[in-house]
Amino acid sequence: MTALWIGVIGTSLIAFALKYLGHSVPEKYLKNERMLRINTLIPIVLLSALVAVQTVGDKSKLVIDQRLAGVAVACIALALKSPYFVVVVSAAVTSAAIYNFG
Repeated sequence: MTALWIGVIGTSLIAFALKYLGHSVPEKYLKNERMLRINTLIPIVLLSALVAVQTVGDKSKLVIDQRLAGVAVACIALALKSPYFVVVVSAAVTSAAIYNFG
């Protein structure tokens, strides 16, 4: 058995154990008001981290390029409460313009 398969099987066992432990948590802990607030924020934090990494990350280095300008324009559009379509299109147009003319 190669090291790759040992890693795959070990990771699978760890994932199964974590899921099993998650289902074993008593319900009284999950109904706690503080826990409910935390669980509501987890997807937002994960998506924000993904956007940040995809915006300024390039493999193993930080890069500041047209993507950052697109995200900045999207943030401004969101702050102005623009529709989703306007946010996406304005960010894409900004990134494309800076990429082509920058």
